[in-house]
Amino acid sequence: MKRIFLKTIFLFVPGMIWGSCSTGNDAAASAKLIIQQVSTYTLPASGGNVDITCSSSSPVTASSSQIWFALTDESRQGDAATFTFRAEANGTQKSREAVVTLSSGSEELTVTITQQRTYTQPSIPSNSATQLAERLALGWNLGNQLDAHNNGVASETAWGNMAATQLLFNQIKRMGFKSVRIPVTWLGRTGEAPDYKLDQAWLDRVEQVVGYAQKSGLNAVINIHHDGYGSQYWLNIRRAATDPDYNREVKARLNAVWSQIAERFQATDDFLIFELLNEIQDGAWGSGENLTDGGKQYEVLNEWNQIAVDAVRATGGKNATRYLAVAGYSANPELTMAHLKLPEDSATGRLLVSVHSYDPAEFALNAKYTEWGHTADPAKKASWGDEEFIRGMCADLYERYVSKDIPVYFGEFGCVHRAQTRAERFREYYLEYFCKAARTYGIAAFYWDNGNAGTGEECFGLVNHSSGAFLNNGEEIVNTMVKGYCTDDEAYTLDTVYDNAPE
Repeated sequence: MKRIFLKTIFLFVPGMIWGSCSTGNDAAASAKLIIQQVSTYTLPASGGNVDITCSSSSPVTASSSQIWFALTDESRQGDAATFTFRAEANGTQKSREAVVTLSSGSEELTVTITQQRTYTQPSIPSNSATQLAERLALGWNLGNQLDAHNNGVASETAWGNMAATQLLFNQIKRMGFKSVRIPVTWLGRTGEAPDYKLDQAWLDRVEQVVGYAQKSGLNAVINIHHDGYGSQYWLNIRRAATDPDYNREVKARLNAVWSQIAERFQATDDFLIFELLNEIQDGAWGSGENLTDGGKQYEVLNEWNQIAVDAVRATGGKNATRYLAVAGYSANPELTMAHLKLPEDSATGRLLVSVHSYDPAEFALNAKYTEWGHTADPAKKASWGDEEFIRGMCADLYERYVSKDIPVYFGEFGCVHRAQTRAERFREYYLEYFCKAARTYGIAAFYWDNGNAGTGEECFGLVNHSSGAFLNNGEEIVNTMVKGYCTDDEAYTLDTVYDNAPE
């Protein structure tokens, strides 16, 4: 919508002066204002009043698009007009939005009012889903390691990390993590059709690293990782969605690969979980052809998940009841809840749902912004993705899966390292809030550690992947996450975390 602003607009809400702008016809009046352009405002679920004040040489009217945000009073003094709107309490489980339109002749200004949803502290059921989440708890990713590859061939040290060791896993256990996710890429380690035989040396190394986890007392997750990255390799969902012959080829290969992995770990105890696929998407991370192909890519991914489940179960042994994790499109929580179809499974209650979140990406992933949350400087944070978003995401996953006895875990989450002390304080706050939100809603969470010790985009490193020694302020960050996820004190809640945000 194109906005045509009144001569001077300023909005008053408790503790805040809202934006103003001018057409330039009343420069003297405008010069007396402190101008901060704001076109949106977020109200708490409890509701309340909002005063919108504007000045114009012509009469002004105000209207709301929603009945829950109603005009209750107006007053005028000279060219200034104040409109008081009252928001009812939001008793729903969804946030909602109203648009206020201020009109003066042909000129118009719109202000968006967003009201937060109502949250109740969930009474976490004692079911298999929450018991598994409690067992997995706070986890750690051995990222950019066995999932690394060079010239189309998986190679553990290709992306700069030294080979993983038993010492590393022992250190991870001592830090307070209960689980490790071991992403594995099989590129260049798979033979030709029809057998697609896996390279035994590579499979041996995967087994060895899983053994490190077992010896240290950690749960472990292994998967097929970068083989489907952005439809660049053999798990090409864009092509499979339009080429039935290719899709049949992929399913045959997927069956063969998971059959061989499962056979290798057939006698391994259930500390080990198989995560069947990782971040399958067409290269646009959920904003591509999946939105225009009539659901074909979602359908193909559901087929692939079913093929993988059937392949694992067919190997028998402890795989007959092993926990298997399935992910929706790009592992995006919203797309997963909307389009993932849980596979049929011969084992009852042994499927998990895996999702990822680095939201808002402008803060957590690429470090475009340095601050996050309700106390952040608006000029230094993303326009979305604050505490309400994180809590809402976890609450939705709880309602959709956990409350129905389907376990969920964040296979990846994280926030990149910054050079500035203040920015690091917001990083710590984000991670503490994320971990506490996940725990509050019965969801396990695995931090993404790629070993990158720099600052800025993709710099998630906490520990050296060989020695287990901390990188940068890794110890402080780990302690923050352990506090957020593992604290059992009933007085420690999401609200107390929120109330202690950086000033």
